[in-house]
Amino acid sequence: MSLLEKLFKIEALGSSVKRECVAGVTTFLTMAYIIFVNPQMLADAGMDPGAVFVATCLAAALGCFLMGVLANYPVALAPGMGLNAFFTYVVVMEMGYSWEAALGAVFLSGILFILLSLFKVREWIMNSIPVPLKLGIGAGIGLFLALIALKSVGLVVASQSTLVTLGDLTQPSVLLAILGFFIIIAFAHFDVKASVILGVISVTLLSLAFGMVEYQGIVSLPPSLEPTWLKMDIKAAFDISMLSVIFTFLFIDLFDTSGTLVAVTHKAKLMKEDGTIPNLSKALLADSGASVVGATLGTSTTTSYIESASGVAVGGRTGLTAVVTGCCFLLALFFSPLAGMVPVYATAGALLYVSVLMLGSLQHIEWDKLTDAVPVGIILIMTPLSFSISEGIALGFISYAVINLMTNQWKQVSVSVWVLAALFISRYAFA
Repeated sequence: MSLLEKLFKIEALGSSVKRECVAGVTTFLTMAYIIFVNPQMLADAGMDPGAVFVATCLAAALGCFLMGVLANYPVALAPGMGLNAFFTYVVVMEMGYSWEAALGAVFLSGILFILLSLFKVREWIMNSIPVPLKLGIGAGIGLFLALIALKSVGLVVASQSTLVTLGDLTQPSVLLAILGFFIIIAFAHFDVKASVILGVISVTLLSLAFGMVEYQGIVSLPPSLEPTWLKMDIKAAFDISMLSVIFTFLFIDLFDTSGTLVAVTHKAKLMKEDGTIPNLSKALLADSGASVVGATLGTSTTTSYIESASGVAVGGRTGLTAVVTGCCFLLALFFSPLAGMVPVYATAGALLYVSVLMLGSLQHIEWDKLTDAVPVGIILIMTPLSFSISEGIALGFISYAVINLMTNQWKQVSVSVWVLAALFISRYAFA
């Protein structure tokens, strides 16, 4: 028996090395946009984009290796969308913390995630939180990302009379952002696995042709990691006011990871008939461990990617798929000049596309059941309008508890929801 077969049980799971390699590359192509988007978003927090580029690739590679070897799942990891937005636009820009303190919060949330996984608390939390709230939070983050994308390119601008209004559609950057979005949609319609990255590169090439960006080369040695390596401020993250930040990082990562693992293992036919997931604890340890290491490298929370389903769709069934994806992220380290040329408006289309996909969870909401529909609606409205993922989550939990209490359905609300709602109310009352 070969080493690969011993590690990944490729033949036993009905796959082949060639199929796993194709699946790994496919998964990488569907999520490679993160190596362009993440450095740009964290640069808004004051971080060095070159160092963040390296940290993104290394954290993704390590996460993929851990998931592939420990859990033997075809699930790839990378710094998560939504989590990076919360890191930059809420924790740093809105709440005023340094990016070093924010990294410290990411590190501590990863440690907590490890402890929750080891002591089986994660299952209790996930099983006791209502499904509508889980779905609503994912969709709310999608709307938050959409607002960031539209704001970053000037498609939505401030207005004294109406708060926000449509921007100048004659600006070349705005037009290219719109074009990039439509290119991604067209590629995705024809099931091109690299649709997002092709859209980003297409807009970048057009920008080069029009002289809107300067050519910097394609391949070079990776930038220095020193500006972000071990720069997390754990002492600042232990401040009592950072508890809600750590909790939010942990909370979103819990939902991201759980939802992705359920969806991908089901699609890969790795889930048992009773709905349980084999090696779940190992998969969670891989995810949480990647977050801890990612914080030391200098990036926001690393989490499992739903784009892994694209690799499963072409035959990926084992951890070798994730390992191949990780190798692709290591190779991407040598394409930093290309990443540096990508303008903000080229990635705006990718952000908008991801946000649209995240809204898909709303199809599972029972809209005629007000006790579910109203809290979800509040999350959807308040997350982008408050420009805060944490505020959207808090108001969603509070409204869910209050509505069920006032409609005499309080018995069906879990203890964890009451506790969380009380904590959120006390935060507002004593802020």
